[in-house]
Amino acid sequence: MPCGGASQFLILYGSQRGQAQSIAEEISEQAAEHGFLAEISCLSKGEKYNLDREHGPVVFVVSTTGDGEPPDTALKFVRKIKNKSLPRDHFSHVHYALLALGDTNYANFCNCGKTIDKRLQELGAKHFYATGHADDGTGLEVVVDPWIEGLWEALKKTFSRMSDSNQENTARDDVTKKNIQQGAEIQEKLDSSVVSLHLLKLSDVETQKEKAETSVSESETAKPSGAPLEVSLIRSVPPLSQSSLNVPALPPAYLEVCLEDVPVEEESVHVVKEGFHEVSVSRALHLTRGDAVKSTILLELDISDQDMPYQPGDAFDVLCPNRATEVEELLWRLGLKDQRSHCIHLQLRKDTKKKGAQVPSYIPHKCTLQYLLTWCLEIRSVPKKAFVRALVEWTQDSTEKRRLQELCSREGSADYNRFVRDTNVCLLDLLQAFKSCSPPLSLVIEHLPKLQPRAYSAASSSLCHPGKVHFVFSEVEFPACAEHPKRTGLCTGWLTHHVSPILQPCGTSTAVKKTADCSALPKIHVRSRVSNTFHLPSDPSVPLVMVGPGTGVAPFIGFLQQREKEREKKQSDSFGETWLFFGCRHKDRDFIFREELERFVENETLSHLKACFSRDEPDGNEPEPKPKYVQHQLLLRAKNIVNILVKESGYLYVCGDAKNMAKDVNDTLIEMMGNELQLDKLESMKMVAKLREEKRYLQDIWS
Repeated sequence: MPCGGASQFLILYGSQRGQAQSIAEEISEQAAEHGFLAEISCLSKGEKYNLDREHGPVVFVVSTTGDGEPPDTALKFVRKIKNKSLPRDHFSHVHYALLALGDTNYANFCNCGKTIDKRLQELGAKHFYATGHADDGTGLEVVVDPWIEGLWEALKKTFSRMSDSNQENTARDDVTKKNIQQGAEIQEKLDSSVVSLHLLKLSDVETQKEKAETSVSESETAKPSGAPLEVSLIRSVPPLSQSSLNVPALPPAYLEVCLEDVPVEEESVHVVKEGFHEVSVSRALHLTRGDAVKSTILLELDISDQDMPYQPGDAFDVLCPNRATEVEELLWRLGLKDQRSHCIHLQLRKDTKKKGAQVPSYIPHKCTLQYLLTWCLEIRSVPKKAFVRALVEWTQDSTEKRRLQELCSREGSADYNRFVRDTNVCLLDLLQAFKSCSPPLSLVIEHLPKLQPRAYSAASSSLCHPGKVHFVFSEVEFPACAEHPKRTGLCTGWLTHHVSPILQPCGTSTAVKKTADCSALPKIHVRSRVSNTFHLPSDPSVPLVMVGPGTGVAPFIGFLQQREKEREKKQSDSFGETWLFFGCRHKDRDFIFREELERFVENETLSHLKACFSRDEPDGNEPEPKPKYVQHQLLLRAKNIVNILVKESGYLYVCGDAKNMAKDVNDTLIEMMGNELQLDKLESMKMVAKLREEKRYLQDIWS
């Protein structure tokens, strides 16, 4: 179908960190190959589109952030369509398709996409293609790639229907229903695949992957030598190695890079422009013993000279640099080691075919190449398939080129997930593995995302520690594997090294003398992240249930410090009971904040402290085994907890790991509701959903 007004459609995206935007741009770039003309806009750019008058097909690509919230760029649009004064036929002229992005490790999977989808339907809009729900927990590509592939046929049928003015309404409806039915069948298969992967234990997932990826004919597996087939990041096996490949189109280049050997002014102003404050780390303390499985550290920041008010439950962004050794290695690998101090200038290529191309706003107008790779780009990010596809063009060795083609192809999705995505391979790892690949700097800047700050929950109350804020972290470790060497988490590893000169061992008294020379203290750049919901209730008489194993206890230390001070000031007021469910591996090694929590119990700030230790050996004298995880402790107190939440309108807060703990707690809560209230599972799920809607079941979780 030739491009023209009749075959033009609109793409609208809502993105928080660029994934939805990237997918929307991919759809836009593929459109011309299928005979369409695509207009693309961010949902926040209301002046660039008018959905009230849009009669062509509309494709939405939207992500979800936080606890099921719309991304910042979609907030205004969501508020607008939620306006209750809009008539029920307000969008009756709109025919749309929607791709929702989410992560099943978090509650309210794809909630923003589902919200927009539901509201558009309520206002009369009609699907021309089934909605897709892509799960970042198992790999967005599993759903995104086939969804985009099916989109083109649905668009062709839609344009055909719209262009035939004499076609009867019933026939038109049949075409639309057929499109939806076909898309729904595709999505149903994808959803079942995603859900099955999501529900299986990690070991089961790996077993299934290995079976699928090494599936070859019996004649091949029964070779006399008995040698196993060695599939790896750099090597494939039949049938993939012998298959014809569906390789995606090459992403259009859009940046021109110039390096000049000229002096560059002081660049620290860059972080100030982003709203970060440079503050001193006035104290650093190991909270765990040296023989703990994970090292947990508390940092105290001096914010007395900064305008940074916060409440318990808020978080702080920490800006950390990329590793100097990794930046050096990347410079060497790109052949730019001698130009690290050169000033970098970026501009758009005049011949670019990328629609809406822009010079990245997060790169300063004048900065050195070293600064760019240290502070601006996430060089540890997992390369998306589009990046892998682009690297193919800069790879000389034919075997390596073929393997990169496999990794970005539809047929090689399992290998991409297993050897790139699941192992957290980064650009440097790929360049080390594929020696003949030498991409230009422009390609690296085009495809690496912005270096994101890392968020940490405040573990203090300003009432208890005026002018200070505390946060805790465990140093993340990535063991060595075939794809990359051993390394620590980008921010946690950097923080540990950065504060090492003042880091005190576990058990050091809180009254230890502070360093007199403030200029000698390590400094970091932070900015506040104010939570809209994860705060103490405004009514202090409301009971609280807090679930925070490991470092997830951090915001609850702030809660309890705040409540302790409030009780001291308002002794005549009524305060609701407080429950804290805490868990760690070993009671004597990593029970962080133990003394403070026990003090809260003694002075009745904390009504009930329920702790469990998953790795401690059971006591043979105990009549029953002790609970291992926080969800087991919750079950033992099910009657109390359900009574608090249902009859006393209490609050439940959960903080910590999203992938396992938060899911288990949610499932346990559903089970508790069913058992205590004599409800079936569906009704129990509705009860839990209602708690979420009322903002009385709140989560601060991470993966």
